[in-house]
Amino acid sequence: MIKFLNPSYIFFLTGKIINFIKIFILPIIIIGIIFSLFISPEDYIQGDSARIMYVHVPSAWISLSCFGLIALLCIINFIFKIKSLSLIYKSLAPIGLTFNFISILTGSLWGKPTWGTWWAWDARLTSMLVLMFFYIIFIFSYKFISNAERSSKICASISLLGLINLVIIKYSVDWWSTLHQPSSINLTGETTVHFSMLIPLGIMLFAFLLYTALIFLMKYRIETIRVKKKSLKKL
Repeated sequence: MIKFLNPSYIFFLTGKIINFIKIFILPIIIIGIIFSLFISPEDYIQGDSARIMYVHVPSAWISLSCFGLIALLCIINFIFKIKSLSLIYKSLAPIGLTFNFISILTGSLWGKPTWGTWWAWDARLTSMLVLMFFYIIFIFSYKFISNAERSSKICASISLLGLINLVIIKYSVDWWSTLHQPSSINLTGETTVHFSMLIPLGIMLFAFLLYTALIFLMKYRIETIRVKKKSLKKL
């Protein structure tokens, strides 16, 4: 058990996982693109513009999931003072921000042919934009506040406020009258997306998750090296 907690072993293991992911990620992305662009049928109302969802939906899900995980790690780190957790949330935050930006951009591209406008101050769109600001403030907080304890407190506060926004994002289409359609995929209810569209969506989600894992592990290793170099300078 001690071996698995050893930083050197974790560094070695992450390198192996990165090499493993690299073998499969490109073929899965190519398969996802083929299914999304050529095999999946047109939407009977939106036509080919609906194919944007194969990028938009996974990006939004990953962005929300990253922030939720970051908030959990920040709270645990703040309560139990587990400093190694900061390496994880510092590695996750830029990834979550990137996917948040992609989801807003693709949502805008999808909105133009669907709603007739690139942007509307819709509850779902606005709350996703607010999430982007939470990400940016969070990243600035740990990058430019040198005091580790103070940085941990601020990051925990930002993430807690961000969690409230996650709830708003989730239920915005139910609480307010919005242009954004209600959730089409429900784990506990009826899913309105046809099976022929769920397959490419699932493949693209898996590809995006692999990409997220790849970038996270690479960023985590960089953060680990940076911390080691910083500790050596103090000696």
